[in-house]
Amino acid sequence: MFSETSVSKRTALRWLSASAATLATIPLLSACSDKKPAFSSIDVTDAPYARSFALKDHNGLLRQLSDFKGKVVVVFFGYTQCPDVCPTTMVELTEIKKSLGKDGERIQAIFVTVDPARDTPQVLKAYMENFDPSFLALIPTPEELPLVTKEFKVYYNKVDGKTPTSYTMDHSAFNYIYDTKGKLRLFSNYGSDSKLLTNDIALLLKEHA
Repeated sequence: MFSETSVSKRTALRWLSASAATLATIPLLSACSDKKPAFSSIDVTDAPYARSFALKDHNGLLRQLSDFKGKVVVVFFGYTQCPDVCPTTMVELTEIKKSLGKDGERIQAIFVTVDPARDTPQVLKAYMENFDPSFLALIPTPEELPLVTKEFKVYYNKVDGKTPTSYTMDHSAFNYIYDTKGKLRLFSNYGSDSKLLTNDIALLLKEHA
């Protein structure tokens, strides 16, 4: 026969042992459930596209994503004679860089032209300097353009004008954003809140600071 007291003691001991075991697992569970940053832009980590490029910039240098490790890279496709979307995006990126102060030096904006016929290196150099001299323009050859736009899922189409040189280019309008290790992380549509985009870029800069 077991007394009520001995049963109560054994029950209490079992409860204490179980509680101790549960408490012991809490740090482990916490370590295994690290919260991911709360991004406002669309998270496209591990997407099977927009993974790389190898194109000459407006200075004639061959550029790849690996050239910019340590920086958050923002890639945008457009053309210099674009009347609204492209200059607006470039202004926003300029303001984002300035707003982040010293951390802004770790942002690399890259503008890929969809109009290499008119966007010569000289034209693109002047265009970049009009916004920020550190921004780079990439110039695909006529053969490279369909390949890089396919890889980056970018739409473009030449729309004829009144003269052979007065055409416009319809094109996709969004940013791809890469972390400081050169990995694609975010997708941001044109017209998104620039403050939210600034916050997303700041979060990426903090990840591997």
